[in-house]
Amino acid sequence: MAEHLELLAEMSAVARMGTQERLKHAQKRRTQQLKKWAQFEKEVQGKKARTEKKRRGSCKERHVAFPENIRLLEAACRNDVEEVRRFLQAGLSPSLCNEDGLTALHQCCIDDFVDIVELLLEAGADVNACDSEHWTPLHAAATCGHLHLVELLIKRGANLLAVNSDGNMPYDLCEDEATLDHIETAMADQGITQETIEEARSAVERAMVDDIHRLVKEGVDLNTPLDHRATLLHIASANGYLEAAELLLEHKASMSAKDSDGWQPLHAAACWGQIHLVELLVAHGADLNGKSELDETPLDVCVDEEVRARLLELKHRHDAILKSHDKHKSLLQRRTSSAGSRGKVVRRVSLTERTNRLRKEHEKEAIVWQQAEQRESEAEMEDEDRQTDSELQLRVAAPEAAEAAGPGEQLSERNGTAHPKHLYSKRLDRSVSSQLATQDDPSVRLSKEKARHTLADLKRQRAAAKLQRHHAEDFPASAGELPPPGPGPHSVCFTVASGDPPLLKLTAPAEEMPAEKTRCCKMM
Repeated sequence: MAEHLELLAEMSAVARMGTQERLKHAQKRRTQQLKKWAQFEKEVQGKKARTEKKRRGSCKERHVAFPENIRLLEAACRNDVEEVRRFLQAGLSPSLCNEDGLTALHQCCIDDFVDIVELLLEAGADVNACDSEHWTPLHAAATCGHLHLVELLIKRGANLLAVNSDGNMPYDLCEDEATLDHIETAMADQGITQETIEEARSAVERAMVDDIHRLVKEGVDLNTPLDHRATLLHIASANGYLEAAELLLEHKASMSAKDSDGWQPLHAAACWGQIHLVELLVAHGADLNGKSELDETPLDVCVDEEVRARLLELKHRHDAILKSHDKHKSLLQRRTSSAGSRGKVVRRVSLTERTNRLRKEHEKEAIVWQQAEQRESEAEMEDEDRQTDSELQLRVAAPEAAEAAGPGEQLSERNGTAHPKHLYSKRLDRSVSSQLATQDDPSVRLSKEKARHTLADLKRQRAAAKLQRHHAEDFPASAGELPPPGPGPHSVCFTVASGDPPLLKLTAPAEEMPAEKTRCCKMM
C-alpha cells in the first residue's frame, strides 16, 4: 500500500482524472489496502500465537470493535439487508453518517440498493440529509440515473430545489433522459418556476451576504480562519458567490490568506471551476503564481478546461503587463540618468558660452576704446599741425612787416602807437605757444577741452616746457633763422611702438634781440 505522503502527492493527478479512471484507481488502491491488511493480520496472528504460548493461555481474547455508524455503513455497502434490519431493530439511527457526512441512504442510492433504501426510509432516515458538500440522496440518485430510486425519493418528500456546494440542483446533474423528464415533470407539478429556481440558488449566498454585513457592523475581522483555517473569501470563491466575494473584497478581505492546505482563495475558485470568481480575484490583484503546501499554483489545481484556458490567458496578460511596467521603469531610470548628465553638460556649455560672450564683449569694448583714442589722437595731431602752421606764418611775417614798414610807422611805434596788423610786440613772451593755443579757433578750443583730461596733454605740456628751457642755448640769436631740419638732439619723435599720442614737433620761437637804434631824421 502507498504511504500517506505518496497519496497526498497524487491527489492533484487524481483530481484531473475522469470518473471511470478515478473509480479504477480507487479499486486498485483498495486492492492494495486489503492485501496489506491481510499481511498485517497474518503477522499479528503469528505474534499472538507466540505470546499465547508464553502466557499459556492466561490472557483473554480481544476483539476489534467499530463504531455504530461504521457498522451500519459497512452493512449497507455489502447490501446485507438482514444485518441492516438487525442494526435498526437494535436501535441504531438510520441517519448515522461518517466523517464526510455520508449516510447509508446516500451510499445505497449510489449503489442502487432499492431494498435497503426502502428499509432505511421506513425506519425514518432523513431523505434530505446533506453530506459535507451538500449533496442529498436525490442528487446521488439523479447523477447515477436511477429512475426508480428518484421516483421513490420524490414520493418520500425529497427537495427538488436542493442546491449543493457547486450550486447544482438534482436536475442539473441528471444526464439520463427518462430520469430528467421525471424530475422536470415533478417540478412542474409542484409549481416550480425559473424565478423560484434562481431564488433557491441564491438563498445561501444571500444568507452569507447578510452574515457579512452583520460581521462588518460588529467589527469582526473578516479574515478570521474558520474550519480548516479557511476564510470567508475561501468559501465564497469555492461556491461561486460573486456578490459575497465583492462585498468581502470591498472590506479589504485578504486574498493571500491560506487554509490548512496552503490554498489561497484563487486556488479554491480555480479548483471548483468558478470562472467569474477567478476573473474577479485576478482583477483585484490575486497572485497567479501563489503556491500551496505541495507547491501547487492555481493552474495546477484547475480541472475545468475552460477555466484553465481563462487562467492561462490572464496569466499571459499579467506577465505582459509586468514586463511592460519593468520596461517603462527602466526607460524612466535611463531618462532620469541621462537628464541629470545632460543638465550638467548644459551647465558646462552655458558657462563656457557665457565666458566666451564676455570675452568677446570685452574685445569689442577694447576696440571701441582704441578707435576713440585714435580719433582723439588724430584730432590732436590736426590741432597741433594747424597751431604749428600759424606759428610759422606769424614768425615769417613779423620780420617782413618790420622791413616793409616806413619811418613814419617806426616813429609811431616809438611814440607808443601799435600797428593794427601787429599781433604781438617785438619782445615775444616765452609762452607764445600757449598764447597761440588760446586763439578763438573753435576746433582748437574743443581739442583742448578733450585733451585736458588725457595723458597726452600732460606729456605735450611737459615736452613743451623742456623745449622752452633749452631754447636759448641751442637756437641761433637771429629771429628769422629756423632750426635745421631733421632730428636734433632735443627733438621729439613719435613712434607707433611707443604707444603715446603724437607730441608737438615745433618749439617756441627764440627771443628777438632789440634792434640798434638809427637816426632817421636827425632828431633824437
